[in-house]
Amino acid sequence: MAVSGLSINLATVRQQYDMRQAVEACLKQEIVAIAPWRDQVHAIGLAEAARIVADNRLKVTGLCRGGMFPAADAEGLRAAIDDNRRAIDEAAALNADCLVLVVGGLPKGSKDIAHAREMVADGIAAILPHARSAGIPLAIEPLHPMYAADRACVNTLEQALDICDLLGEGVGVAVDVYHVWWDPKLYEQIARAGAKGQILAHHICDWLVPTTDLLLDRGMMGDGVIDLKRIRAAVEEAGFFGPQEVEIFSEANWWKRPGEEVLSTCVERFRTVC
Repeated sequence: MAVSGLSINLATVRQQYDMRQAVEACLKQEIVAIAPWRDQVHAIGLAEAARIVADNRLKVTGLCRGGMFPAADAEGLRAAIDDNRRAIDEAAALNADCLVLVVGGLPKGSKDIAHAREMVADGIAAILPHARSAGIPLAIEPLHPMYAADRACVNTLEQALDICDLLGEGVGVAVDVYHVWWDPKLYEQIARAGAKGQILAHHICDWLVPTTDLLLDRGMMGDGVIDLKRIRAAVEEAGFFGPQEVEIFSEANWWKRPGEEVLSTCVERFRTVC
């Protein structure tokens, strides 16, 4: 029996496996949904990655990642838009549920975060017609405010949903618990997203106390302070019943363990604490 309702973001085992090896390891654990990163796809070639997905009848819950729109000049913005169009084509080739957007932070030399957010909305608007024609929804992933300067100037579900409402059909959100668990408006905004069917992905891991590295010390579900079951209940009440996608960056812990141990732990924790 496949592990229903669980997806593995392949960043979780990126230090142990390439994409082909990760798929083989997931299948041994009866995991049939994945979310690869573009560098993992590029390493084996898009055609081969698509063949692996099709031959194994895998569900691709998302392709990571597009975005990174804010730029210091017009040339930089054009390059970002071109790269995002390529990412949309890659997501379509993999039959992915969505392209996840990590939208980008402040352009070099800028301190104007409001303008950076305007550039994000303009960048998504520029690629949206291509995404619609390819049948690939765009999932804005708000990141924790600690990443506002360098990775994502969209930091709450409310901000992301404001962009979704501005741009309309084809744009939604990825609810990543690591980034939104702290938000006092979280449950209100999950319900808001559900009312328009804007939840496209649900990512899980845990927030460790203490956290020793804000990027590379995510916790395995159940090892931290996030109320995973409550967030899952809210997401499902809002109408999203897609797989929960485990996405763990863990340089000092889980990336050092055997891949089969990581995946088996993901399955066990998914069943017991999520």
